[in-house]
Amino acid sequence: MSNQYFDFKRFRIEQDRCSMKVGTDGVLLGAWFPVEPGMSVLDVGTGTGLIALMATQRGAGSVTAVEIDPDAAAQAAWNAASSEWSDRINVVNADIAHFTVESRYDRIVCNPPYFRDSLRCPDAGRNTARHNDSLSYETLARCSANLLAPGGLLCLVLPYDNVDAFARCSAPEGLYMCSRTDVVTAPGKQPKRSLVTFGRQYGELKTELLAISGPDGKETAEYMELVKYFYLKY
Repeated sequence: MSNQYFDFKRFRIEQDRCSMKVGTDGVLLGAWFPVEPGMSVLDVGTGTGLIALMATQRGAGSVTAVEIDPDAAAQAAWNAASSEWSDRINVVNADIAHFTVESRYDRIVCNPPYFRDSLRCPDAGRNTARHNDSLSYETLARCSANLLAPGGLLCLVLPYDNVDAFARCSAPEGLYMCSRTDVVTAPGKQPKRSLVTFGRQYGELKTELLAISGPDGKETAEYMELVKYFYLKY
């Protein structure tokens, strides 16, 4: 059974009301995506509020965290309010497809539902969080194009095999892949996840590979450097 909370160095995530618990994908994205002090961030499908809290710890000036599930939104709001950055995070219970604001965001970050055309489980909330019929790639690309500031970036963690599919959806919206970091559990393994950014400028794609563990089975220096400000064990 999953723990009802997860402690990081500077905040706690309560997660008993959220279908999707704290996981490696969210931590990687929250630590990896490029953010500078004072930037405005939109966290789409915030879930527990993990990435929103990581963004504020890294210096984001303001974070709007949108979540369609009311229980998860309430818990994300609780987690944000209990943190030292409560004045910088606004949690909104809404469907991103119908979310409209006057402002635009420097960064849009999302750990989107990733299962496509696969079997559902009995938990409706978990289905919403995991299956992309609740947030299709087309919808995410269209909404991001509408909400992204000039010069802004859309930052995602995607299944390795789905990156090209998302790129095909984003290109008609004027969003093009800028950087890509493929994640492997160990050298020589097939990548399972990719960390990607999309922007409005079409140019040379920057690619990297991140291995979580080395040949000796120990976590790599690159991985530990990425997450050391968050996980308690580093």
